Amino acid sequence: MSEALTELASYIEARRGDAVLSTDIAFGELTVTATLAGLTGLIDFLRSDPTCAFSSLVDITAVDYPTRPERFDVVYHLLSMYRNHRVRVKVAIREEDMVPSMIGIHPAANWFEREVFDMFGILFSGHPDLRRLLTDYGFRGFPLRKDFPTTGYTEVRYDEAQKRVVYEPVSLTQEYRQFDFMSPWEGAKYVLPGDEKSKDTGAKS
Repeated sequence: MSEALTELASYIEARRGDAVLSTDIAFGELTVTATLAGLTGLIDFLRSDPTCAFSSLVDITAVDYPTRPERFDVVYHLLSMYRNHRVRVKVAIREEDMVPSMIGIHPAANWFEREVFDMFGILFSGHPDLRRLLTDYGFRGFPLRKDFPTTGYTEVRYDEAQKRVVYEPVSLTQEYRQFDFMSPWEGAKYVLPGDEKSKDTGAKS
């Protein structure tokens, strides 16, 4: 697989060198770093070229690097069912940059781009209906930005007891963002809820 991806990377660089900054293979997938100016042509090439045949747009997302001049990476995941390959295309943009919409190439980009706009505030030029998708009407801010605060916002939910939609202030302690990823099977010193039962059972036997 890695040999095939290496050949594919060389092919893409040779054919679209104007749009490709670098290529990298990791975890069985090819990552292509593109220029913003050449992004549309590269995505169209990956779809239409018979050697590539990346006909399926799986996802569009973004990554926030607040301290970097080019704050965001916009990331496209493409699948070629004909070649059984996946490719990740990413482009670095500044906060004020606009990314060209890919709806004309992949109609599935419609809601993906709306979600990225809603969560990160990234604008897509040429999108026919760029409005929020997941947050409530009148919501301010972009929840997946690293500087988005965890308090001071309003949560909208349906209250089963009151049989109506209620608005409540969101109040989360900052510790909410400090996750402990240590597995209890790899030496964690604490006891998770429910584990004490197995310990009691072992003591009785």
